[in-house]
Amino acid sequence: MIFNKVKTLQGEITVPGDKSISHRAVMLGSLAEGTTVITNFLQGADCLSTIHCFRQLGVEISDPAFSNTVTIRGKGLHGLLPPQEVLDVGNSGTTMRLISGILSGQNFPVTLTGDESIRRRPMGRIIEPLRKMGADIESVEGNNCAPLALNSKRSYGKASILWDNLIRKQNYRKSTLDQQDAVPLTNLKGIHYNSPVSSAQVKSCILLAGLYADGETTVTEPFLSRDHTERMLREFGAAVHTDGNTVTIFPNPHLTGRGIQVPGDISSAAYFIAAGLIVPNSEIIIKNVGINPTRDGILHVCRRSGADIRYENVSQISGEPVADIIVRHSELHGIEIGGSIIPTLIDEIPIIAVLACFAKGQTVIRDASELKVKESNRIDVIAENLSKMGADIIATEDGMVIHGGKPLHGAVIDSKSDHRIAMSFAIAGLMAEGETTIQNAQCVDISYPGFYRNLKRISKN
Repeated sequence: MIFNKVKTLQGEITVPGDKSISHRAVMLGSLAEGTTVITNFLQGADCLSTIHCFRQLGVEISDPAFSNTVTIRGKGLHGLLPPQEVLDVGNSGTTMRLISGILSGQNFPVTLTGDESIRRRPMGRIIEPLRKMGADIESVEGNNCAPLALNSKRSYGKASILWDNLIRKQNYRKSTLDQQDAVPLTNLKGIHYNSPVSSAQVKSCILLAGLYADGETTVTEPFLSRDHTERMLREFGAAVHTDGNTVTIFPNPHLTGRGIQVPGDISSAAYFIAAGLIVPNSEIIIKNVGINPTRDGILHVCRRSGADIRYENVSQISGEPVADIIVRHSELHGIEIGGSIIPTLIDEIPIIAVLACFAKGQTVIRDASELKVKESNRIDVIAENLSKMGADIIATEDGMVIHGGKPLHGAVIDSKSDHRIAMSFAIAGLMAEGETTIQNAQCVDISYPGFYRNLKRISKN
């Protein structure tokens, strides 16, 4: 897909529903008793993978294709059924890691896999704490990556079967026994886990396993990561206590189905926020965006850089703060970004790097080594592609250093099929001289299927 320089951006847009919240609403709606109705559900490929997996586990979930509304007939905490085949999460790391916590508390064997990218991403970070809780989980290939086999060495009925050997022989295609024959060998126990990384996926995996544990389960992080799981657990009726960077969940709650309104995704809004700031004479209104304080780091960074950003119509829906965000073109200056703010903007660093190219002075991004294990090694991919466009950028071990003010020119951008890279460089192309071509541009469907259409609608020449 080709992008050219534009004169200005003007208009009002609505971004899709929040990806993180959409995932969690499907998961907890499936584990609740009764009906859950999710409105403004994100129809991105990742969230559809979560729906697919829970349908395979026996949950009745409606098709969101025409209304962005999903109706779930919950099965209760102990009502999931053995799948008839391996669960394939596609490209969704969120699905892989969070569902592993849920499945570790079930009484049937199951195997999880995903696409080539998922099979390269580190899963040891969830395998270790789940095993400490007593879970039967392993990497099938022994490399701490997917495929993952859960509950594969338990005793089922009269026969004791080493399911890992069976799974290998059958090329991961068989993952179930009759449910009535499935008897758990061990129960999960609550733990206090000091996580070496601030990762909402790791934290959420452990908390979801904690629903099935004997005793309290507590997770402490170096810095508080996004807290959508904790908020939504409370919405469904679970007892969750937060104290600074420590979260505790109490076991065996009665989860009750409910209505969930999903706010607009601030990660999707970030591209339009950046575009409005760097394209001259621009003013954009982005409606109904989630402004959760564990996700709004992009807004703090932009304001520190001199951005003209304000809120209107601030409210709260389904336990999440929301607002309309108004953005105007601004003169930006370089800043240093690191420490506790990184978990609140980790997905926005690609577009922050683009912003830094148009800021006066030096921008330093540090403490962001987590970027190496996203859909691509984002540190390297950002540096490589911005260098192609003429930016002054140096990749570091845990981030990058960018000297802004150097004009960008069009280039052929290899997105590595990473949706956040593709969208970030589409925005860079709006201010570059000449044509910018994004390879594998449709990878944006992972999180924002209508991104290019919305961008075209507000672009003025």
